[in-house]
Amino acid sequence: QVQLVESGGGLVQAGDSLRLSCAASGRTASTNTMGWFRQAPGKERDFVAVINLSGDRSYYADSVKGRFTISRDNAKNTVALQMDRLLPEDTAVYYCAAGSFTDYVGNHYFDPSEYDYWGPGTQVTVSS
Repeated sequence: QVQLVESGGGLVQAGDSLRLSCAASGRTASTNTMGWFRQAPGKERDFVAVINLSGDRSYYADSVKGRFTISRDNAKNTVALQMDRLLPEDTAVYYCAAGSFTDYVGNHYFDPSEYDYWGPGTQVTVSS
């Protein structure tokens, strides 16, 4: 089992920055792939960003590309999401996810069902 706990959410204004962090514990050997998803009220859980084990490959949703940056520190078992130039449409609950897969061909990392472990989520609210 892997336990994930997110932190860093809050209420900010449009244009501000926020940094989310996710701490993993337990069988962290299963966390080859770490990702961030978000879910706004009444909507499905959407992919935001993903990073591979070594941290040299990352992919982003088009809506956040150029504004968000995902990173990981394997020594500390953490993954971060730096969010800059936030927009009101970024408002959502943000979830950290971990998966054992290492293949990023075909964009299957967009699919929440590919991930084995999830954190409880952290609320991000961006006011206009």
